[in-house]
Amino acid sequence: MDDKLISPISTQTAEHYTWGNQCDGWHLVKSDSLSIIQERMPPGTSEIKHYHRQSRQFFFILSGEATMEIGGKTLVLRMHEGVEIPPFVAHQMRNESENDLWFTVTSTPKSHGDRVSLP
Repeated sequence: MDDKLISPISTQTAEHYTWGNQCDGWHLVKSDSLSIIQERMPPGTSEIKHYHRQSRQFFFILSGEATMEIGGKTLVLRMHEGVEIPPFVAHQMRNESENDLWFTVTSTPKSHGDRVSLP
């Protein structure tokens, strides 16, 4: 068995990238069929409103508070809460709090290259 398959992974060892206005992401699992990313959003940041054509996503809050606009409705997610978003449903995450927002986003299949930005 390949040792890499059974090795721990964390934000210290995962592939890191930045997005938006000083937001961070770490690819914990990165394959065509499954993507698990841990992300950090500083206060006052947001992602672009968008949807995915194929990817089903699950956002899970590790710490902080996320304001989510999903299909025209707004909800607030707090620590240890999550929400599933099916394909073709417009969504946007914002950090309207005064603290960093930490969360995971699980996508199946992967969401990269499947995103359609909205105005």
